[in-house]
Amino acid sequence: MDGIYTSSIKKRKEVSDRLSRIEGHVRGLKKMVEEDKSCPEILLQFIAIRAALNKAARIVLEDHVETCLKQAAISGETEQTLQELKDTLSKLI
Repeated sequence: MDGIYTSSIKKRKEVSDRLSRIEGHVRGLKKMVEEDKSCPEILLQFIAIRAALNKAARIVLEDHVETCLKQAAISGETEQTLQELKDTLSKLI
């Protein structure tokens, strides 16, 4: 987002750790494809990775709501920040 507030993710370590696990999971999925594992096994791993990404995104979103939206409300700049959030959510969901 190019908004007025740039979030310093409070839970940066938690998000970073989750992304590291996701990265390892993706490498494992690639290996499964290379080893010609069954389609259902591979698809289940895609589902797991997507769920893990969604959880990491949820943490960032919660942080954004708790920090940036709160700051925007205090400074009276809620409309722009809410519009940025809506635009971002429409791409995420």
